[in-house]
Amino acid sequence: MVKIGGGISALPGALQRACTAVQAAAQIHRLLIVPGGGPFADAVRDFQPRLGISDEAAHWMAILAMDQYAEVLADRIVGSVLLHQPGDIGTAVRPGRPGVLAPSRWMRSADVLPHSWDVTSDSIAAFIAGALDAERLILIKPSGEYNGVDSYFRTALPSNLPSWSLGADDIDQLEASLSAPIAAGGLESPGRCACE
Repeated sequence: MVKIGGGISALPGALQRACTAVQAAAQIHRLLIVPGGGPFADAVRDFQPRLGISDEAAHWMAILAMDQYAEVLADRIVGSVLLHQPGDIGTAVRPGRPGVLAPSRWMRSADVLPHSWDVTSDSIAAFIAGALDAERLILIKPSGEYNGVDSYFRTALPSNLPSWSLGADDIDQLEASLSAPIAAGGLESPGRCACE
């Protein structure tokens, strides 16, 4: 599973490089893409204090922002399919056809995560990876640093799920990270392991 952070959309050319790398890797791997919230979630962050919107409402608005970014990713990743329910993933996603998950329906029905800014798309991706028994989770973030994940991420991430963060400058390492053997404590691959 790959989570494409919304923050990379602010870096010139980074979003297209990420989408191209995912499309290439998906020729070999079954890939599900979880979107960040990007500028759509940033708008919610700005809007909440100005209008006094509750954390509950902001939580759901930010998850809907992930759906908007999913539309962007599905439009930019050649051959991808936009998915709205976990039941669609098994039959729709295959090598050559990556899935892009618009998570709001699933998150609304599961509703197991705290409703605060302590939970961002990173924790939602970790929850989804665990729920789907993913082999690994790779986060594509602007800097690639794990210090940029939200405070709930390590709680949401299953303890036995290897995860990596790749920065915008490391996107060319996506295929190597997806193909690397899984070893105790992480992946044998370049990148930054959440366990370190």
